[in-house]
Amino acid sequence: MKKINVPVIESVLRKKPIKMPEEIYNASGINIFGKRLKSLVFSTDLAIIKNNNADGVIAVYPFTPQIAINQAIIEVSPTPVFCGVGGGITSGQRSIDIAINAELNGAYGVVMNAPTPNELITEMKKRLDIPIVITVVSEKEDFETRIKAGVTIFNVSGGINTANIVRNIRKKYPDFPIIATGGPTPESILRTIEAGANMITYTPPTTGELFSAIMEDYRERL
Repeated sequence: MKKINVPVIESVLRKKPIKMPEEIYNASGINIFGKRLKSLVFSTDLAIIKNNNADGVIAVYPFTPQIAINQAIIEVSPTPVFCGVGGGITSGQRSIDIAINAELNGAYGVVMNAPTPNELITEMKKRLDIPIVITVVSEKEDFETRIKAGVTIFNVSGGINTANIVRNIRKKYPDFPIIATGGPTPESILRTIEAGANMITYTPPTTGELFSAIMEDYRERL
């Protein structure tokens, strides 16, 4: 088949968004509410969220989930947002309340931490009409009970073992949706996709790192 040329339109002010690695586009993607998503940028930085070409945002952070933070991210993001709603330190009815608020504000899904009890997932499933994503950090996870509890998507974040975890899930559940961290290199991204991940999360440079490169460029001009 002849390669299709894709016209590119940019502007002076928008010519340097944070771009997802091209390897991510080898993923199958997950069709959610009519949108096919292949890439998620992992960030809560509003400036980065506004200036990237990912298909969506995964907004989880190492603090107690806060409604104000989720609202700000959803409002700023030009793409679908998956909001962290706890499941570890923050749990029970508080997590359910935060999840409901996220849905009402337009979140495409909620992300639960690895320690989340299945009972909480089941209760949350009764109240939500958006996907429940559970984070997976080990291949020792009881995937069957997670699915029965109401999990919609697995989010695999197993460090260097991520591809192996994805591969093991895919053997047991050929069609179950899997998001996974792609790692820092094109090779690691491709390994994760080949293992069976449908969607890849990408951690962008920090604003500090981006500013450092810009300031260095400014200095060289003087």
